[in-house]
Formats: sequence, C-alpha cells, structure tokens
Amino acid sequence: MKIGTVVGSVWSSRKAQCLMGQTFLVVSTTQGEIVAADQVGAGKGDKVLLVLGSAAARFSMEAPVDAAVVAILDPEK
Repeated sequence: MKIGTVVGSVWSSRKAQCLMGQTFLVVSTTQGEIVAADQVGAGKGDKVLLVLGSAAARFSMEAPVDAAVVAILDPEK
C-alpha cells in the first residue's frame, strides 16, 4: 500500500467494456505520479490510500488495473 495525494483526473471517451463506469485519478506519491482506479469517490487534493497489483484488480471488480484508491485519509489531528 502507498499514500498519495490526488492531483487530477483522467478522462476517456472510449474504454474497454470491463472499465465502463470506472473513474481514474492521477495520484502523486513520493515515487512519482500514478493513475489509479477510484473506488471511494476521492477528489483533487484528497490524501488517499492506494493498493497495487492484484489487490487493486480485486477492488475494481477484477478489471485489469494495477492501482486502486481504496480510502480517503482523514487529516492529522
């Protein structure tokens, strides 16, 4: 798992059938930017938790993704 910050969205007018209805976000991590399937309704500026690899595909209804946003993190108190 990784922590990152949402910096944007990816829009597509055409995509594979298995990705229909799926939204994608650009997430900045300490190792660069990554495109991740959004599973929680995150938005620009949100600090999020990412899962990678086969775990991401499981969170995305077995769609062929290798990164998924699975939580929006609360601000530190």
